[in-house]
Amino acid sequence: MEVPAENEYMDVKTLISLYSSKLWNRIIGILPSYRSNFLAKISNLYLQTIRTRSRRRRPSLPLPLPPRSHSFDSTVTRMEASRVLDVLEDILEHLFLNLHNIQKNLQFWQSRAEASNARKAYFMIFERGPWAFVNGTVQFIRECVAQGSSLQLLSQSASAHISERITILTSLRYSLATFLAQVYMDIDKFGEELVNDPEKSLPSLLVTINCLFSNLEAAIGHLHATRPSNSSVDGSYSFPLVFEKLPDVNQEGSQWTDCEIRDSINLIYQNLYKLDSYLNFLVAKHCKPRKLTLYWIRYTCGAVGLSVCSVWLLRHSSLMGSNDIENWVREARDSTVTFWSEHVEQP
Repeated sequence: MEVPAENEYMDVKTLISLYSSKLWNRIIGILPSYRSNFLAKISNLYLQTIRTRSRRRRPSLPLPLPPRSHSFDSTVTRMEASRVLDVLEDILEHLFLNLHNIQKNLQFWQSRAEASNARKAYFMIFERGPWAFVNGTVQFIRECVAQGSSLQLLSQSASAHISERITILTSLRYSLATFLAQVYMDIDKFGEELVNDPEKSLPSLLVTINCLFSNLEAAIGHLHATRPSNSSVDGSYSFPLVFEKLPDVNQEGSQWTDCEIRDSINLIYQNLYKLDSYLNFLVAKHCKPRKLTLYWIRYTCGAVGLSVCSVWLLRHSSLMGSNDIENWVREARDSTVTFWSEHVEQP
């Protein structure tokens, strides 16, 4: 009976860690001088705190690592192996969370792309908020008066609106999936060395991961600049994605000190949170509307109906000097008692 409670506790901790990370990314995005040394120190302290707090993770795909040989079973080896596993699991966890967020929004836009023209026009007018409702209605009336084929033009506008978001999200999904596959391939490549001799193989793995981040930067770092002139995305795009790079001295050296390894691991975590910040901003620009935006007409009608009922009840209540509600209650009670006595007790 204790296992479900523990799993639930782990899920809550993971959600807290995820949303606190998103909140931190938004805070540093708002501040104009977030690249200063002071905020950089705060960011590093925050990353270390999150890494320590997120050691207990939700179940995910296992790492393709062979069983560990007992010939290297020493304290130093176990510590190095634990460090390797922490780095790899954190990378995979960040990638899976970002892929899940992208896929969730992509499925929404794909479902809208497969809908009929009338359904697309309905989305453009009624499911994008009050301002879009006013603008879409005015545009619909103007095109109907001018050309007479406003529904077709509105569906074409909806198709362009949806297609732009599908293109960006699909590119992000493909690039992250490629990065994830390359990480798995490199883990499988260094698997036996990582398990049996992590102190020797960890520098090579860090250099390889650094190269993978460079490839990912080349793949998605330009998406902020691919915005068409007639884009339907509101606001400006984010800054370019630029990852930190390992120094050439570290890449060429065969034997690293513990300080160099620690700095390289911290650099990887900095790149992970840069990736999170970039993806959060870019996906937010192309995400599906919130439920409050999608169903704003229902909520508005419900709020108006509740307000009308409240005003009507208030007008007939004793608060406004009226006895209508008390009289109606009294009449309903008397009618019920009369009906019961005349037709039930004495038919």
